Amino acid sequence: MSPIGKVFVVAAFIEAITWAGLLLGMFFKYQTASVDLGLSLVSLFGRAHGVAFLLYVVVAVLTGVRQRWPVWALGLAILAALPPLVTVPLEMWFRRRGLLSPRS
Repeated sequence: MSPIGKVFVVAAFIEAITWAGLLLGMFFKYQTASVDLGLSLVSLFGRAHGVAFLLYVVVAVLTGVRQRWPVWALGLAILAALPPLVTVPLEMWFRRRGLLSPRS
């Protein structure tokens, strides 16, 4: 795996973890009696996810340019950040297709 590919893997994982934390916070905020816990989690993971989302998009663009991805792959990488928890399966698929391997 290329060095920028490793950075992409880490960014995808962090983006997914912060998504999961935000969803957990929303669950506690809206579905349980633990509103205070929910507010705290939403506040914490909301900020973290905002930063992680932006970081992931920047890293996806940099990786796509450096690895010379086709346009469809770069678009798919960016779109994967929108639905919850899609960045990790996408990263695994990109790895299997060789899109994160060093370019010759």
